[in-house]
Parts: sequence; structure tokens; C-alpha cells
Amino acid sequence: MAEYRIGVLDGDDIGLEIVPVAVEAVKAAVARHPEVRIEWVPLPIGYRSFVEHGNSLLPQVLETLYTLDGWILGPIGHMAYPKDPNCVNPHPILRRNYDLVSNIRPAKAYPGVSCINPKTDLIIVRENNEGFQPDRNMYKGTSDCMPTPDMALSLRVITRRNSSMAARTAFELARQRGGMKKVTAVHKNTVFKLGCGLFLDACREVATEYPDITLETVVVDTFAMKMLMDPTRFDVVVTTNMFGDILSDEAAGLVGGLGMAPGLCVGPDYCMAQATHGSAPDIAGRNIANPFAMIESARMMLSWLANKKGDAAGVRAADELAQAMTAVLTDKEAVTPDLGGSGTTTGMGQAICRKLAQL
Repeated sequence: MAEYRIGVLDGDDIGLEIVPVAVEAVKAAVARHPEVRIEWVPLPIGYRSFVEHGNSLLPQVLETLYTLDGWILGPIGHMAYPKDPNCVNPHPILRRNYDLVSNIRPAKAYPGVSCINPKTDLIIVRENNEGFQPDRNMYKGTSDCMPTPDMALSLRVITRRNSSMAARTAFELARQRGGMKKVTAVHKNTVFKLGCGLFLDACREVATEYPDITLETVVVDTFAMKMLMDPTRFDVVVTTNMFGDILSDEAAGLVGGLGMAPGLCVGPDYCMAQATHGSAPDIAGRNIANPFAMIESARMMLSWLANKKGDAAGVRAADELAQAMTAVLTDKEAVTPDLGGSGTTTGMGQAICRKLAQL
């Protein structure tokens, strides 16, 4: 018997629509395996939490997350938040508090989905908690500053610890995928000789623990070009925060856009399912948002936790959900308009649950 406690944080805008659909899809997959039990823990977050409770990220929510195996976080529309100290962007706090160092972002083409390159199937592992991002690379204060009205400074932070953790995640994924068995470390040590140099040193050190996996290194601008020209030459990619943020969106463009871009943030003790896309306030409340990335993010979380616990039934449930999702993508009556279909958010989720029942 495998038991999990998973939090549900809807987020903002379309998050209120796609997160419930993702939860129902995972519930349907797990229901086929009675030996797997999940306790779902709903928690407030984001603008609705601010309006209802006076804070977008309540202290008691942070305390509860420490008691969970993982959680689903819907998209956050923090750019529209009022300038109030109690209405903060939860992203950097969650990533840092729970040591979610590695951000796993797959880019995979699926039958039935119009895309630039139908052979794309790679994973980008992005270091999550340092780099140039000023909201998370300092213990206190911010590394993005203006000493004068005409000068802005940004500081990039690279550590051996976080680089090694992200690299190890990448090598483990390359081993699990069992295909090309290659990790590509993307860098710019031609310019950032110390920062990217340290990142590459950490990758090479971790590579010695995985003699069955090949490590190659590619400069970031060259990689961007090569990925567009032939993404099939890459398997698992690991890189620093800013490079990974940009390249993963570029990779999503190869497979149909951000609606097809899932994500999973992982660390030593916790994981957070979080799709790559934003909260899309322009279509919120219309029941047309594509739930694929959110469902796949939740599915990845189930697979990650099940593998971590040695839960074979949980792994099977995640694999079966993947089969059902892939099958539904070819059904134009089920998928949402951005995928060329006539379906709705909830309808697409229901179609996936029906496919599960038919497996």
C-alpha cells in the first residue's frame, strides 16, 4: 500500500479551471489501482487567498506544505497583483523554502497536435533557485539594483551545490528514459568563465557517477540554433536558471506552444507540479483553456513520487494516464480550440478519464 498527501493550490485565472481537471484525471488514474491512496489537501493561494484571507501566501499554508509529499500549483497571475506587502508572488518563496532546485520541463511532440517538429522529444532541466533571478538568489534583499538613475546592475549567483543537484536530476532522467542516454550541459563559459565554468565543473563531477550516460557541453547560442534545426540530437538538457527559462519556452514552440508545456519542480524532499505557461486572464472563466500542461505536470508528479517510493502501482497509474492523454489529443471534438478542436477544458478532462476507463 502506497499513501501520498498531495496539496491542491488552484492559483489564479485559468488555474481555477485547469487544476480541478488535473486532479480529477489523476484521481481517475489512481482509482484503477486500489493499492495507491492519495489524500488531497486543498490550500488557498494567490489573489483569491489575498481577497479572502488578507494574504496571498498564508503562514499556515507554508507550514502545511512541509507535511505533504508534493503539491499541484496552478498558474499565478502575480503581474496584476496590487502593490501590497501581503499580496506577494508565491513562486520564489515556494521554490526556495522547499529546496526545489531542479525544474524539469519536457518538450514532446504528440500525434494530432500541430507543431514545428513532430520528432521532438527532449527534457530541459533548469536550475531553479539562483542564477540571474533577483527574487530568489539572495537570502535578503535583491540582486537587481540601480546605484544611479542611469545605471542598473544584475548579479548572477552560481553554486556548486545547486548545479550538482540539477545535474544529478538530469543524469537520473537520462538513465530512466533509456534511449539516447545523453546529457547536454548548456552554458556560456566563453564569456562567463567563472560562473558557467563552475556550473560545468559540477556537471562533469556528477557525470563520473554515471558511466553509462554521455555528457556533452554546448554553448547556449549554438544550442538554441541546433535545437531548432534538429531537436532529435538532444535527450536531456541541463542548464542554469535564465538559460533554462528561455530555452524551455523555445522548445515548447517546437511542439505546439505553452499549452503543451508541463513542468515539475523537485528537490530532496518535496516536488511541485507547475505548468510552464501563465494564468491567461484573457480567457479565464470561458472553459476553453487547454488543461494538457497542467494534467501532465500532475502526472509527472505522481510518477516522480511513485518512483521515489518504489511504488510500482503508482508508476503504472502515471503511465496509463499518459496513454489516455495521448489518445485524446487526436480527438478534435475533445481537445480545446488552441489545439484545433471544439472541446472545453472540462470536456477534455472528462474525455481523458473515459479513455482511462477503456484501457
